Amino acid sequence: MPPGDTVDRILDAATVLFAERGFAETSLRTITSTADVNLAAVNYHFGSKKELIQAVFARFMGPFCNELDRQMALLEADIQSGKDVKLERILFAALKALLTSTQEIGDRPQRFMRLVNLSYSQSQEHLRQYMVTHYQKSYGHFIAMIKRTMPEMDSTVFYWRLYFMLGAAVFNLSSYDPIRAILQLEYHEDTSLEEAIDLLVPSLVGILEADNAK
Repeated sequence: MPPGDTVDRILDAATVLFAERGFAETSLRTITSTADVNLAAVNYHFGSKKELIQAVFARFMGPFCNELDRQMALLEADIQSGKDVKLERILFAALKALLTSTQEIGDRPQRFMRLVNLSYSQSQEHLRQYMVTHYQKSYGHFIAMIKRTMPEMDSTVFYWRLYFMLGAAVFNLSSYDPIRAILQLEYHEDTSLEEAIDLLVPSLVGILEADNAK
């Protein structure tokens, strides 16, 4: 079996299992069994479970940050030309980067958001440090673009509203499938992910902009 196939099989299995069960609840033995490889293969290619978790995130974060940077550059170009770039457009651009990048790697944005949600709800300090080390530039640029639309907002208020907004986005996108299922069962209606995002963004804007004169 070529090394690349082994790595992909491990990453595929780990991605699905981590998203479904959580990091702590998923053992390396379960991952190797699902991937049909031995434990030595995980140790050889990744070194440890922590490094495997980081590799799973890198698989999503690399393409996402590349596309996010591209989207932010387009907005920066409009700003430089004198156009007024609103918060709503910045958030739509970020979510477009999410959809585009997950499609590029053949996965689903719901799964990526589930992993992001778990990284906050479970103790994964090593992952936070990894993300800061490798992706802070892209994240920082995105946040700076948001902050530019509300320069008068108190920094502490901005901090909390930013995380309220991010939390709402991550929860609703990671839970899209069960929320959609409830809509179908109880209301006999359906909403595509793209339609849900169209409804989500104005709510995210409201979280950030509500009474922002403090």
